Amino acid sequence: MHTRLGPGYAVPMRILTRLETARELDPVSDKLQEVVTAVVRPRRLRDLLHGTWLGHPLHPVLVDLPVGAFLCVGALDLMRGRRRAATTLVALGVATAGPAAVAGWADWSEMTKDRRRVGLVHAASNLLAVGLYAGSLAVRLRSNGMRGRALGFAGLSVAGLGAFLGGHLAYAQSAGTNQAAPEIARLPEDWTVAGSLSFLPEGKTSVRTVGGVPVLFYRQGDHVSALIERCGHETGPLGEGEVTGAGPDACVVCPWHGSTFRLADGAVVHGPAASSQPVLPCRVRDGMVEVRQP
Repeated sequence: MHTRLGPGYAVPMRILTRLETARELDPVSDKLQEVVTAVVRPRRLRDLLHGTWLGHPLHPVLVDLPVGAFLCVGALDLMRGRRRAATTLVALGVATAGPAAVAGWADWSEMTKDRRRVGLVHAASNLLAVGLYAGSLAVRLRSNGMRGRALGFAGLSVAGLGAFLGGHLAYAQSAGTNQAAPEIARLPEDWTVAGSLSFLPEGKTSVRTVGGVPVLFYRQGDHVSALIERCGHETGPLGEGEVTGAGPDACVVCPWHGSTFRLADGAVVHGPAASSQPVLPCRVRDGMVEVRQP
């Protein structure tokens, strides 16, 4: 269903809304997703690229290198006598764009269709920008400074478009954010009874609603841990996920994309989630299980 946009709606938002719903991009997007998924199939490689080991998405960290280099090139190109430094930074930016792109493609392959449509144009913009900077580097090395600067400024302009689309993905579409975190604010600030300890199964997950928020409980004897039930990656139902391992190492696997979290402390063990699942303070009092906001 298409939303009718009023005359006062900002032109960039009109374009982005149409881009999000551009189903004609799906055939290309689906094929590329298959290729990326096949290439990054090994779990250790996926966890590395998603940033699971870092506790933070890896792509935005790596992007700082080429973006910072290209911005500095733009500043140096406005000055006299900085040609060698600018050429060095162009080379640095082009060299570091590759790893950032690989991490970005890994994240992109796990996104929903509307996000992948925007991400596809984001990636194409960045690819064009890097191509322009590669051309700039080639002509700079041949001492054609004026043409090199022109290509550099063209690359910076296209990279700005790519950054705008990346910002829309991150903030407007919540790609890469922990989508479970906002649920914490909906929970009661004071200790609230979630249910009786005797009704929680031993060694299995159980879902109870507290303050309108689904909470995932896991019981080991008299000890109970509590996590936000909706997966932080794409809000998958962790309550329907498989429990693997036992004792303090027991984990729950999201049934949608396979993100794996340790039930004792919410730590992310395997991606595509890059950050831990929010954990709630939990206690047992007079045989009743209580939780509250952290």
